[in-house]
Amino acid sequence: MAVETNRPETIVLHAGWRADPTTGAVAPPIFQTTSYQFHDTEHAANLFALKELGHIYTRIGNPTNDILEQRLAALEGGVAALALSSGQAASAFALQNLARVGDNVVSSTDLYGGTWNLFANTLRDQGIEVRFVDPSDPEAFRRATDDRTRAYYAETLPNPKLAVFPIAEVAAIGREFGIPLIVDNTAAPILARPFDHGAAVVVYSTTKYIGGHGAAIGGAIIDGGNFDWEKHAERQPALNTPDPSYHGAVWTQAVKPIGPVAYIIKARTTLLRDLGSAPSPFNSFITLLGLETLPLRIERHSQNASAVAAWLTKRPEITKVIHPSQQTGETRARADKYLKGGYGGLVGFELAAGAEAGRKFIDALKLFYHVANIGDARSLAIHPASTTHSQLAEEAQIATGVSPGYVRLAVGLEHIDDILADLDQALRAI
Repeated sequence: MAVETNRPETIVLHAGWRADPTTGAVAPPIFQTTSYQFHDTEHAANLFALKELGHIYTRIGNPTNDILEQRLAALEGGVAALALSSGQAASAFALQNLARVGDNVVSSTDLYGGTWNLFANTLRDQGIEVRFVDPSDPEAFRRATDDRTRAYYAETLPNPKLAVFPIAEVAAIGREFGIPLIVDNTAAPILARPFDHGAAVVVYSTTKYIGGHGAAIGGAIIDGGNFDWEKHAERQPALNTPDPSYHGAVWTQAVKPIGPVAYIIKARTTLLRDLGSAPSPFNSFITLLGLETLPLRIERHSQNASAVAAWLTKRPEITKVIHPSQQTGETRARADKYLKGGYGGLVGFELAAGAEAGRKFIDALKLFYHVANIGDARSLAIHPASTTHSQLAEEAQIATGVSPGYVRLAVGLEHIDDILADLDQALRAI
């Protein structure tokens, strides 16, 4: 990066790429290739032995993906990143990188439904137990910890409660035990900086606000480089004992010449290599285009969402508005502590008339799209009670306090008057 800065507005435009040295092209190129020519046999051997970094095969790394990784790491204040094919892959890899059969992770109950299902079912079937605790009490993480606990996991701004997670409090508890806090920051990029509060790893679904246009699926894991894995060797055996899947490498030792990147290098050279959740270079290119405007977009998302939340409080059809600006007490204090410059683009509300009113409201919307996504430049809405079928999803709804009349809005970038006009006519239709 030619420009040294910690300002996000500049980082998203300049980190990781300046111009092509041959052609002078400024836009990051799409390296649509599967493999890469080695200089000679010694070069190939060095790459495979991690004596030097470079590209071997696009399933493990790609120059376009690398630009995205460098840019995200710089934006978040981390040391390295790993781009993946989806946010779900990022959440799974973040835990699988540390936890083995018989190990456990302590997670906040306040999670995206897909993550809840991944943790409660799929990881359990793989032999990794995820223990759910109420994040309103940070000490709950301590109480759920035992000798086989490898990580804590949480979302900064979880849907549907939108109650900001106590990052510093839980991170401090984890560090007493040698346990890293992994934070999904998908709903609060730019606004929240988990590494500044002690988190060790940050996870993103780049599909959402990072990409911002609903055009490309993707995910990322960012290594803060701020956790001493070697100091806690007994607690973190995955990084401190010989790995038979990579020539017996002990990761904390193998990568020392490169820097404090044992966690992310292991994720790339074992999990990504073996499970293959690699992003398409084209999707990374699309995500890079969206990332360039993230600071501007997240500011407008936040402004519009706060205006919507305030407007909804005056509607007689609504019994509760769920948004950080409407919270009080300790919950509001946490929002103001961890979110800087806005409260994000998500708003929830509960209709007094219940599930049928929720369906009528959704069907009456004209400007809002009815889709299963957040973070799009367009305004989006969904009524979870209309899309919930599995028992697990119902259990997750109960755990997070969702009512049958609950509606989630992902407020977009349209003019606020047009957004409010659509909400008004849809509310009148119920």
